[in-house]
Amino acid sequence: MESIELLRQQLHAGMVIPAHPLALRKDRSFDEQSQSRLSRYYLDCGAGGLAVGVHTTQFAIHDAKCGLLQPVWQIAAEVARGRAAREAGNTVLIAGLCGDTRQATGEAALAGSLGYDAGLLSLASLKEASEEALLEHCLQVSRAIPLFGFYLQPAVGGRVLSYRFWRKFCELESVVAIKVAPFNRYQTLDVVRALHDSQRVAEIALYTGNDDSIVVDLCSQYRLGTQREAIPVRFQGGLLGHWACWTRAAVELHQRCQQAMAKKPAVDSTATTELVQEIDDGAELSSLLTLAHQVTDMNAAIFDAANGFRGCIAGIQEVLYGQGLIESNLCLDTAETLSVGQAGEIDRVRKLYPHLVDDEFVTEWLAQSITPQQA
Repeated sequence: MESIELLRQQLHAGMVIPAHPLALRKDRSFDEQSQSRLSRYYLDCGAGGLAVGVHTTQFAIHDAKCGLLQPVWQIAAEVARGRAAREAGNTVLIAGLCGDTRQATGEAALAGSLGYDAGLLSLASLKEASEEALLEHCLQVSRAIPLFGFYLQPAVGGRVLSYRFWRKFCELESVVAIKVAPFNRYQTLDVVRALHDSQRVAEIALYTGNDDSIVVDLCSQYRLGTQREAIPVRFQGGLLGHWACWTRAAVELHQRCQQAMAKKPAVDSTATTELVQEIDDGAELSSLLTLAHQVTDMNAAIFDAANGFRGCIAGIQEVLYGQGLIESNLCLDTAETLSVGQAGEIDRVRKLYPHLVDDEFVTEWLAQSITPQQA
């Protein structure tokens, strides 16, 4: 990335950023070939970026004893560099950062040396720290790499963060984006308000991580006030575990949401005639709302919502394994498995919503793209 300004421009243009899984063999050893294959698959689907070392990649790789963090980061970076050498454009690389300040800043430096553009900073290991201490932590890490803020839902290790925290976070100079993933409308609105009030809407992009509300986030325009000069706030794209599978369909859905939002008026609608014009395309609005609930139903199956998200990573692995993109559906933690009945739920939504899966695309892609050396 040439500059933080260019990074901001790319993120504001909006893109699909899959939260990259970890590919393991049937003996739970790291599968480098399948890991590289996944990265190529995402980029060939049209993803604009890759988020690696994040929750979906399994936070266990951040343990030095595991020894996988650098190899996993390197593979995605090499695939992205290869793509850039063949085609115009740049893949935005987001590195998941974890741990206390010493660990997170060390990881940030490593990620930067490997060509990563920003760090998605998890605060999961600092659950007892005050918000003031969290902000100081963020400041220290931001000196090593541009920050992609991360509001992780408590059900999978995150913590509740106040409007005040996000308002202060938006003042950090090197913040380029925020992934909003509390799975909570009120907490999502806290981040939106904080960004709006910081007056940095043009500098900090919002990316949905609310896998339970993807389409609603992408098709929403927040206007905090009725004055005509109010600056609208919206989500430019998504950085999502849900988009780590069936990714070609996700790219097409994101494009459709972008097109719908491009038709929104540039000023606040207060007069009845203007409001009628804004919602004139009622058929498209109705269709997108229908898709919104279908996507949420799919996510409930993949993420194992019925069992408190215990199988959320395993569900993604199961889809990719079923498509032949990875050798196994296993996770590093032997306790991280599909819940009873989860595989059946995944089969249910796959059959119900064929327009939201990319099984045919993957079959053709595997046949065309995998050489003997890559298989």
